[in-house]
Order: sequence, then C-alpha cells, then structure tokens
Amino acid sequence: MSLALVLNSGSSSIKFQVVNPKNHATDAPLVSGLVEQIGEPTGSITLKYDGEKYVLKAPIPDHSAGLDLAFKLMDEHGCGIAQLDIVAVGHRVVHGGILFSQPQVITDEILGMVKDLIPLAPLHNPANIDGIEVAMKLLPDVPHIAVFDTGFYHSMPPAAALYAINKETAAEHGVRRYGFHGTSHEYVSQHVPALLGKDPDEVNQITLHLGNGASATAVRGGKAVDTSMGMTPLAGLVMGTRSGDIDPGIVFHLHRSAGMSIDEIDKLLNRDSGVKGISGVNDFRELGRLIEDEDPDAWLAYSIYIHQLRRYIGSYMIALGRVDAITFTAGVGENDAMVRADALANLGMYGIKIDPERNAIRASEAREISTDDSTVKVFVIPTNEELAIARYAVSLAGVE
Repeated sequence: MSLALVLNSGSSSIKFQVVNPKNHATDAPLVSGLVEQIGEPTGSITLKYDGEKYVLKAPIPDHSAGLDLAFKLMDEHGCGIAQLDIVAVGHRVVHGGILFSQPQVITDEILGMVKDLIPLAPLHNPANIDGIEVAMKLLPDVPHIAVFDTGFYHSMPPAAALYAINKETAAEHGVRRYGFHGTSHEYVSQHVPALLGKDPDEVNQITLHLGNGASATAVRGGKAVDTSMGMTPLAGLVMGTRSGDIDPGIVFHLHRSAGMSIDEIDKLLNRDSGVKGISGVNDFRELGRLIEDEDPDAWLAYSIYIHQLRRYIGSYMIALGRVDAITFTAGVGENDAMVRADALANLGMYGIKIDPERNAIRASEAREISTDDSTVKVFVIPTNEELAIARYAVSLAGVE
C-alpha cells in the first residue's frame, strides 16, 4: 500500500497525516497529528493512530525539532516513517503567485522560487518553507511535492483577477487577486458533476468554503472564474477573526485618526475583526449558543456574516449566468444548518429551494439538501484537502 505523508506547516505548528491516496473522502487517515506551540517554553505533540491518542509535552524550539520529535513518537507506536510505505511527501504551500498553476516536485530551483514569493505571503510561506526544508532533510530519499492554495485560480479571466489600480505599480509589486483555499474548492467542485449526472465541462457552480477562514468561488466547466479572497486571505467574506471586504480608506483613517501603525491595523483586521470583533467569539458553536441566549452582539455578527455571504452568492449567480449547483463545505459549511438555510433563504424565484429536513441531517458523506423541484441543486460535500494533496503527491512522484 503506497502512502503519502501530508504536511501543513504554520508559523508555530505542523499538522501531519499519513494518507492512502486511494481512500474515499470519508475514510480517516492512517495517522494524524499536530505539533503545536513551537518556540514556546513547552510544546505539545498529539498523535492519533489505530484508535489511540498519544500526547508528548516537551520544549520544541523550532520546526526541525518538532518534526523530528513527531517522527520519533510515530516510531515508538509502530507507525514510523520507516515502518510505513511512504512513497511521497505532499506539502501545502499557501502562495504560488503567478508562477505556479500546478503542483510541483520540489527541487532547489522550485524552493528558491517559493522563497521569492515570501513578500506576497509573509505570514504563511516562511512557515511552509521551514516545513519543506526540515522534511527534505529528514526524508531525503522520498519525492517532495508542493501543492499551492492559489493554483486553482490561474484560470480566472483578467477582469476578475486584476484590480483597478495603476497597472505598472500592480505589475511591479505583484498586486492582483490570487485566491486561496484553492485545493478545497477544486476538490469539492470535482465531485459535483457526478452528483448531477452531467459532463464536468457543462456544469456551472458556486462553492462555499466556510470555516474560520471563508471563501466563495464561481466555477464554470471545472475552472475558477472568480473568487472572494484577493491578494491576501483577508478579502471577501466575513470570517472568524478577519474583516473580509472593507473600504480601503478605513486603513488610512485608522492611521491618521487613531494613530494606529500598519502592524496594529494588520492585527486588527486579521485577528480582532470578523465575527470575533463584533461578538467576542469566533467559534460558530459558541456564537449559536449566544444567539439562543438573545445576545445582541452575537446576532449582529451573524447577520453581517450572512449578509456578506448572500452578496457573493448573488454576484456569482450573475457572473455565471446559469447556476447548476451551490455547495457548502468546511467546518461551518458542513455542520451549521442555520447558516446554510439563511444563506439561501427566500431564493425560490431563482430556482433555489432548501429542504429543511434534508438540511437538518448531519452526515459525513456528500449529500443533497435541496428539494426535488429545486432547479439549482444544493449540496454539502465534506472537503478533504489532505487527501487531494496526497493524490497529487503520489501522482507526481510517479507511483500508483
């Protein structure tokens, strides 16, 4: 059984899974784990394997130490790299710029190009690169594959991808709409044609990745034609802690009127805004409990969230001209029936009708939640970015 190790390296954490690329979307990974609190006095490594959970507390000064400790913990419990048939390592890389439209086998040249993109993703790409360099040292004889969040959006037309700012300035500094969550949107959108019984080239759809980070994408014939996130993951929908779309003049106003620095405004918009900035919480389960308790701020945060979501759905309906399906995915999209119902409420005149009973069902598999007479079909499809990355990794490694 050929397996892939999938790594998602953040600034202070590393998520990892060992995945069988031939699994179904609902199949659990063979091994999963999380290295967290890297750089703090005491870090933590959590490993899940064969129905058991193991936790190691230890100082983790950097990514190299974290991944090394994780591999040793796997060895101790019989699921080490040497004990499993790992044929490829897939790495999630947030930003591929305009350079990378497809996953890449990582070479020194490719890694250098990813490093050149750090100015476009200063919070994400350095951590991704750390994970790649560490893993390549620890596993030098296995092919390493980079899968880019932005890759799915290379098909967007210039009218959707470019901003109306001075074109020379934009070109010089790489200012354009890149889009994110691409692996998720691509994975989910590929499942829809079969559910509709249609040729993929003939399907127009809207995919909604709703988690703590959230994005919407319009897909025509399997290719993205527009998306809500922009040059950075800050744009678009209201999110757990991110503002989503705002008047750019707000940035200048906060600097001039409130005396806030660029770093302070960055923190405000990325970490202290969105649902959390209004309600005080960013977990939708807690938000729902506050709404049940008639908390006015929770209801306001939810209302703004839904309003912005509906704006994007409506604009993409016009951009596509005809919509065959709307799909919800990710943590909120898959689990919050109220969000799904409110996002598509009162749209029967556009052929969108949700069945309340179907929508209320919680399940781990793809399912339709629209009524039988809804001309636009509505689905909930669990995303599985790790499985998608594993499949890319094994394919590019030349192993079947």
